[in-house]
Amino acid sequence: MPNPKGNPQNFHNQPSQELTDNLSFRVTREMKQEVKAKENPAEFCREAIQEKLDREKQLES
Repeated sequence: MPNPKGNPQNFHNQPSQELTDNLSFRVTREMKQEVKAKENPAEFCREAIQEKLDREKQLES
């Protein structure tokens, strides 16, 4: 059985990008509870961060 935590094909990122780094930050208790209630909390956070980064890039262009 493949490792679901480290194989890029298990996530919606490009196959050439490996998920090797960790990112930690503080949130409110309510935010943590809402994120943890999601079906896939890690993927939810990755998508939210990527959406914000993409939006900022569009504004800079």
